[in-house]
Amino acid sequence: MALSDHRTKKALGQHFLHDPGIVSKIVQAVSPQPGDRLVEIGPGAGAITFPLLERHGSLTAIEFDRDLIEPLRAAAAGVGELEVVHADVLDVDLTALAGGGRIRLVGNLPYNLSSPILFHVLAHRAVVQDMHFMLQKEVVDRMGAAPGSKVYGRLSVMLQAVCAVAPLIRVPPGAFRPPPKVDSAVVRLVPRADAEIGIEDGRLFANVVRAAFGQRRKTLRNALMPICDADAIAAAGIDPGARAETVPVGGFVALANHLAASR
Repeated sequence: MALSDHRTKKALGQHFLHDPGIVSKIVQAVSPQPGDRLVEIGPGAGAITFPLLERHGSLTAIEFDRDLIEPLRAAAAGVGELEVVHADVLDVDLTALAGGGRIRLVGNLPYNLSSPILFHVLAHRAVVQDMHFMLQKEVVDRMGAAPGSKVYGRLSVMLQAVCAVAPLIRVPPGAFRPPPKVDSAVVRLVPRADAEIGIEDGRLFANVVRAAFGQRRKTLRNALMPICDADAIAAAGIDPGARAETVPVGGFVALANHLAASR
């Protein structure tokens, strides 16, 4: 079976990119350099795969749909060195895949699994140089939102704490086959160095952020009651009467670190 004959599977959330102008912008954004180790999550019919392969010469692709494995390998003949890993990316040890080096991730992520994939990748961020992901535009808006925005929330804080987030390209539904019911966008994520992140206890930080945004209408004094009291919040330089959506990322880091030190 040729890639062009593949019928997209709704159950897998498949929407294959086909707009050459958008593809060109993505390849330019990635701008692969000699020595880069490129890893694509969910190559689908290869719209991004083969332009990257032509430009860079080698690429590793992680694909869950078994019907795409051999067609991808066959289509790569004479284009470049394509390694196809047949797996669910959530089961892939990206640190082991990096082999002691660093990887650059690219992918048109299935929108129903975007958050789990993002957090899986972030767990391996020590070996990730950067990421260029296609996601639902609404998700990208949340990822890059500033404090005070209506869409600033848990995802914004958790990602911005460990990555520089840069929305790059807006993509309309018509750029895909079949077209999704939402707009999409490409975002660049660059992991921060541990020294820059400065989080003392990652699990505690995640718990604080989750509780703070668990009930957005509550003040931090009330939302964080199971974790800390108002005095602890004030000691971290935050108004206990504030709501979570007004607190910058650094404020949550300061609060979690204060709690970690006091314990």
